[in-house]
Amino acid sequence: FISKRLNFMNEENNSKGIILVLVSMALFSFQDALIKFVFEKAALYEIYFGRVFIASIILGTYLFIKKQKIKLKTEYPFLTAIRVLLHFFAFSFFFISLTYMSLAMANALFFSSPFFISIFAKFFLNEQIGIRRWSAIFLGFIGIYIVLNPDFSEFEYKNLLPVLCAFFYAISMTITKITSDKDNLYTQLFYFYTLAIGLCLIIFIFFGSGEFNKYNDPTMQFIFREWFSNTTYAWKYILIMGATASISFVCIFKAYSSYSPSVVSLFEYSLIIWSIIVGYLLFSEIPTLRTFIGISLIISAGIYIFVRERVRKQDITLKFPKRR
Repeated sequence: FISKRLNFMNEENNSKGIILVLVSMALFSFQDALIKFVFEKAALYEIYFGRVFIASIILGTYLFIKKQKIKLKTEYPFLTAIRVLLHFFAFSFFFISLTYMSLAMANALFFSSPFFISIFAKFFLNEQIGIRRWSAIFLGFIGIYIVLNPDFSEFEYKNLLPVLCAFFYAISMTITKITSDKDNLYTQLFYFYTLAIGLCLIIFIFFGSGEFNKYNDPTMQFIFREWFSNTTYAWKYILIMGATASISFVCIFKAYSSYSPSVVSLFEYSLIIWSIIVGYLLFSEIPTLRTFIGISLIISAGIYIFVRERVRKQDITLKFPKRR
């Protein structure tokens, strides 16, 4: 009886974690949608700066209220710097892709990250990957191929940006797995926000005046546009992005720290479903049948990799959320 009661309590607790992840993924999809609203009126790294700066203030306040101490010294300064750079440019690529790609497609391609993480874990962390997971990785890349629907005679190589984002992100997560033995989450967050804000300010010094914005293409204008040129319009969205990112992180961190990561992590794939819903409601984006098939393969392969990790007790991808 006691065993059954404990199992029921664990299932109940995990259900709360699942709800937190679902809420977090819904907010992330909404944040992505906001970029589509604002990218023609603001600069890429202006948005990045505002999002990170506002999120750092909100999260810092949250940690202060919780009286959570932060260790400011990292034991891996070089790897930490590399990790932040990779993460910074990974999501730069992702934000750029949202200017010309549907929410569903961009997020589906980003979820190739578990495939890359598994591969890097094999070669850099000496994790054992059997034929079943290799098969799942191969199936996942077939899904990516189907989503991209490449016609190599006229293939838009910019469509690979979410995949490049996933690739960079996977390297950063592999580094995180190495550094997490001595640097806790709060230390890693501190350095991410500090260095990301610093990178944005450097970009502002060299590119913030808009002198390199000599393009007609909206995506290129987004990258090189003058900062703070449309603050009345843009910053109301940027403020919401920062607040949304903070709430999303708190939800997903609570889910991962208080409930079973092996259970709640699977529901991160709901981000793709939310993206389809938000994309349809706000931008009338309707994925093609081919895209649905590719998305299904990516989700199936990703979930199978998670399941096999639990069977073999090798947590390659479960300790950290895929969107942060």
